[in-house]
Amino acid sequence: MLTCKRKVMMSKKLHILLLILSLSIFVAKAQKMIGTETDAQKQQRMKWWTDSRFGMFIHWGLYAGAARHEWVKHNEALSNEQYQKYFDEFNPDMFEPQKWAKQAKAAGMKYAVLTSKHHEGFCLFDSKFTDYKATNTQAKRDLIKEYVDAFKAQGMKVGFYYSLLDWHHPDYVMDDIHPLTQKDKSEANYERLNKGRDMAKYRQYMRNQITELLTHYGKIDILWLDFSFPNKKDPKRGKGKDEWGSVELLKLIRKLQPGIIVDNRLNLEEYKDGADFETPEQVSTKELAKYRGKTWETCQTFSGSWGYYRDENTWKTHRQLLDLLITSTSNGGNLILNVGPTGRGEFDYRATNALDSMAYWMHANSKAIYNCTYAPDSYAVPEGTKLTYNAATKKLYVHLFTYPVDGKLTLPGYNGKIKYSELLNDHSEVINKPSTANEGDLIVTLPKKKPLYEIPVIELDLQ
Repeated sequence: MLTCKRKVMMSKKLHILLLILSLSIFVAKAQKMIGTETDAQKQQRMKWWTDSRFGMFIHWGLYAGAARHEWVKHNEALSNEQYQKYFDEFNPDMFEPQKWAKQAKAAGMKYAVLTSKHHEGFCLFDSKFTDYKATNTQAKRDLIKEYVDAFKAQGMKVGFYYSLLDWHHPDYVMDDIHPLTQKDKSEANYERLNKGRDMAKYRQYMRNQITELLTHYGKIDILWLDFSFPNKKDPKRGKGKDEWGSVELLKLIRKLQPGIIVDNRLNLEEYKDGADFETPEQVSTKELAKYRGKTWETCQTFSGSWGYYRDENTWKTHRQLLDLLITSTSNGGNLILNVGPTGRGEFDYRATNALDSMAYWMHANSKAIYNCTYAPDSYAVPEGTKLTYNAATKKLYVHLFTYPVDGKLTLPGYNGKIKYSELLNDHSEVINKPSTANEGDLIVTLPKKKPLYEIPVIELDLQ
C-alpha cells in the first residue's frame, strides 16, 4: 500500500503533468497557423500600412438613396420588393472618384477602402454572378473600377470592403440580423423563411465574387471583410467561420493577392495568422490605450452613421477628429475615417468641411503622424499633451491639447535629453531651459499667441 506521503507526492506530480499538458495545448492553439509567414515577413508586408496611420473609409450603396442609415433595410424590416425602389432610382450623376481621391489625399489620408458590397447585397462592381449590380442601374458602369483607377492615380493604396452578409441573395440563410426576421423570431418563421436556402451555394458565391475583386483590378492592398456574429446558444441564428468557410476563404485571398492586408472579422481568432489587424469600431479615445502593442486600426465615422444620413446631426468637431488621429498614433494604431457619399455620388458639405479641416492641420503637422507610434516609456507625458514618436528620425512630438496660458510648458525629466525644440508647423525655434524648480525638468517657452491650429505640435530633436 502507498503511504499518505507518497500519495501526496504522486498527486502533485500528476497535477504538474496536467498543468504542463494544459499549457502545451494552450500554446499549440495560440500558435495555430493557416499559412507559413513569419513575424518578420508580416511586419515587412504591413510596413506601408503602419507607417501611413491614416486612411479613408467610404460606405456607399443603395442606402444612400434612402438617406437614413446603411442598415435601413434591417432597421425597417424591408423585403427585397420594398427595397427595390432604391435600385431602380440609383443614379449617381455627380460621381467623380478623382475628386474623392484628391480630397482624401489633401486630408493626409494614405489609403482608402470602399464598400464593394454591403449587407444589402448590392454590388458596385460588374460581377458576372449577380444582376444586382451598378451596371444594371442608371449608372450603367463599373463604379469600383473608376474608384481604383482614381485613387491609384493619386498615389494612394486601395482596398475593398466586402460584406460577408447578404440580405438580398436567395441562398443566404436568414439569421437574427436578417431584415425579415426582425418582426418574428419564432422557430416556425425561421424554418419557413429558410426553406430551400443553401449556405453552401452562398459560400461559393462569395468566393466567386472575392475572386473577381482580387483578379480584375490589379494590385489590391486591403480587404476589409465584415462581419462574424456566432451564436453559441443557437448556432443557426448567427454566423461565424464555419458558415463563411473562413479558413479556405482566407487561403484563397492570400493566394490571389499575396501582399494583401486583411482585417479580423472572419472569426479566426484561434489562428495566429487569421487576421492582420484588430478593428475597434466607434470606440472612445480613452479605450484606444488598451490596444497599445498590438496591430490595429480604429474605424470611425464623421457622424453617427456609415452610409449617407441626411438628417443625422451628431457630427464630430474638428478637435474630436484630431483627437482620434493623434490618440490612435500615440498608441501605435491607425485611424480610418468614414465618408458616406450621397445618392448622387458626392461628399456632402459636412463631410467636405471635415476633410478640409483635417487637410489644414495635416499640411503643417503630418510629420507627427506618419511613421510615428507611442513614445518610449522614458519620456513622461507633459500635462495637457499627447506624445507621438518617430524612432527612425529620433523625433518626439508634443501635441498641445491645452495651450499654456503663460506660454511655459514643463517637460518633466527631459533635461539632458533634447538637442533642439521647435514648433512643427513653421519650424520656428522654441527655447528650452532647465527648470529652476526641478533640475530634471525642462521649461519650453512658447509664443504667447497660440499658432492658428486647434492642436499645435512641438517637435523635439532627441539626444
